[in-house]
Order: sequence, then structure tokens, then C-alpha cells
Amino acid sequence: MSYIELVKNGADPTEIQQYLAQGEQVAITIRLPENLRDAAKAAAALQGTNFSAMVRAGLIAQLADWAEEVTR
Repeated sequence: MSYIELVKNGADPTEIQQYLAQGEQVAITIRLPENLRDAAKAAAALQGTNFSAMVRAGLIAQLADWAEEVTR
């Protein structure tokens, strides 16, 4: 089942978050302003995590929130 199928079938946010956290790790490249990257790295360190984990958590939260809005 895909993310879109989960959304269309009205999956709850926990199911969607679990689905999004699964799967093989893949490398991606994104272009960010240096100041944004540095600020995010510093904020992640203050939270006891790393930049990659912070980005993953943000994407999962954004996609879960969007799915919830769409199904209302």
C-alpha cells in the first residue's frame, strides 16, 4: 500500500507515520542556503539529534498533518 492509498482509505496519523518511517534508507541531495543548513544542524544538536533525523521527522510530521487535513 502506498502513502496516497493510506490517505484515501482514511488511515489514522499513527499508521501513516509508521508507514513513512519504514523502508530502505536512500540518499538524496537538496540545495539549501548555508545559513539555513547551519541553523538546522545547530538546532538539531541542541535537541540531541542530527540534521538528517530532524529533516526526516519534519517530513513525516508534514505528510501526516497533510493527510489528516485532506481526510477531514
